[in-house]
Amino acid sequence: MKKTIVLYPGLFASHFVPMMQLADVLLDEGYAVAVALIDLTLDHDAALSSAVDRVAAAKPSLAIHRLPRIHDPPTVADAGGEPLLRYFDTVKRYNERLREFLRSLPPKTVHAVVADAPSVAALDVAREIGVPAYTFYAANASAAAVFFQLHFFGDGDGQPRRSFKELGDAPVEFRGVPPMPASYLMREMLLDPDTEVYKAMMEAMRRNAEEPDGVLVNTFASLEPRAVAALRDPQLLPPPAGAAGEGRPPPPVYCVGPLVAGTAAEAVEDNKHECLAWLDRQPDRSVVFLCFGSIGAVTHSAEQIREIATGLRSSGHRFLWVVRSPLPGGEGERLFDPRADADLDALLPAGFLESTEGRGLVVKHWAPQVEVLRHRATGAFVTHCGWNSALEGITAGVPMLCWPMYAEQKMNKVVMVEEVGVGVEMAGWEQGMVTAEEVEAKVRLVMETEEGDKLRARVAAHRDAAVTACKAGGSSRAEFAQFLADAASLRRE
Repeated sequence: MKKTIVLYPGLFASHFVPMMQLADVLLDEGYAVAVALIDLTLDHDAALSSAVDRVAAAKPSLAIHRLPRIHDPPTVADAGGEPLLRYFDTVKRYNERLREFLRSLPPKTVHAVVADAPSVAALDVAREIGVPAYTFYAANASAAAVFFQLHFFGDGDGQPRRSFKELGDAPVEFRGVPPMPASYLMREMLLDPDTEVYKAMMEAMRRNAEEPDGVLVNTFASLEPRAVAALRDPQLLPPPAGAAGEGRPPPPVYCVGPLVAGTAAEAVEDNKHECLAWLDRQPDRSVVFLCFGSIGAVTHSAEQIREIATGLRSSGHRFLWVVRSPLPGGEGERLFDPRADADLDALLPAGFLESTEGRGLVVKHWAPQVEVLRHRATGAFVTHCGWNSALEGITAGVPMLCWPMYAEQKMNKVVMVEEVGVGVEMAGWEQGMVTAEEVEAKVRLVMETEEGDKLRARVAAHRDAAVTACKAGGSSRAEFAQFLADAASLRRE
C-alpha cells in the first residue's frame, strides 16, 4: 500500500492552487495524496470553489475529501467583524473532523500531514495521532523570514510590544530581507497589540516558527539566497523566555518551488480563450498584460480604472487588460463573485475602446494568466505582487510592473524590486492613486529603454534557474527528497 501525504489547504484560492502543484510532485514521486478540505460553503468563495472544481476534474488520481460540516460554524460577526479571527476559530473547530479523517485512513500509511501555514492549529491533531507535521508557505522565503521573526519583534528590550500604527512608515529591519516600512508588514492586522486579531496573528506566527517538524516554502534557493540563509540560521530565533544562550534554530526549511500551474494541467475547457487567439496575432514581446488577481482587481476605484486606461492609451503600446467592476466606494473585500459583469462603457473613458481597437484588448472577469504570461507576445506584466503571480511572471521570463495592494504584497514588492530585481515599482500605490502619467512612463521604461532590457535579462536568468532547480538533481527537487526522507525518519510507529 502506498504511503500517503495528507494535504490540508486553507480557505484561500491563492494558497490552494500552489498546494495542488505540490500534490503533483508528490504523485510523481510515487506517493498517494489525500486532500482534506474544510467545507467551502462557509465562505461562498467562488474563486476557491472554481479552483477546487478545476483540480478535481484535471487530477483524477488526487483523492479530495470534503470534511463533514461542523455544527453551527462561526461567522465573522461571532469574531467581532474580523475575518481572520473567524478563520482561526474555524480551523480549530474543524480539528475534530480532521482527526476523524486521519484515523479513518489505513494504519501506518500516513507519511506526513502538510497544513497551510494559517491553519497551524492542525498541528495539534497530527501530533496527537503521531504523524509528522509540516506547514506550507504559499508565500516566499522573505515573507517567511519576516513572519518567523515578527512574533519576537520588540522583545528583549524590557518595553511593551510596539504598535505598528505608531511606527507608521518608519523602517524596520529583519534578518534576511531589505529594510522596509513598518506599514508594509500586514499593517491592517497588526495596528494595535491589545486587539484580539493582533494576538491571534502573533500566536500563529510563533507556532509556525517553533512547532512544525519542517516548513515547505514555495520558492527556490537561488532566487532568495539571503532569506533562505536567515531561515536556516541556527540562532534565528531568540532563546526561550528566561533561558540563557544566543538563540535557537527554526524548524527545517525546504525550498520546493516554484510550484506554478501548467498551461494544460488545470484546463478543463476545450475552447481556447479569446485573448490567446488575439495574442497569436501580435508581435513577439509587444503586449503589456495587466491583471491584479482575484481580489485586487475589484479594489480599484472607477477613477483609478480611468487613469490606467488613459496611461495605456498614451503609451502607444499594445495591452491585454483584465477588468472587473469595482466594489462600492472602492473598498476591497475577500469574497466576491469573479463572474460579476463589468460595464466597460461606464468604467472606461469615452472612446477608449474605439481608439485602442487593434492594439488593445480588455477582458472581463478572468484570463488564463499562466498561458498569457508564457505566450511569445507578452512583454511585460502589471501585477499586484501576489506571490503566485510573481512566480508565474518569473517562470515565464516576463518583467513586472509592481503595484501591491494588501496582505504581504507590499513586502513582496520590496523583494521583487530591491532584492531579486525582476520588477519596477508603480509609484502612487501608497497614496491610493497611480496616475495616467505614471502608467505611461513605467510602461515605456520596461518596453522601450535599456533599463527595461536589463530587467528582462535578469528575469530570464531567474527563469532558467527555476527550470534547473526543478529538474532531477536540482536544488528544489533535492530539498523535496530531503523533506520526504526526514518525514520518514520521524514516523511514530
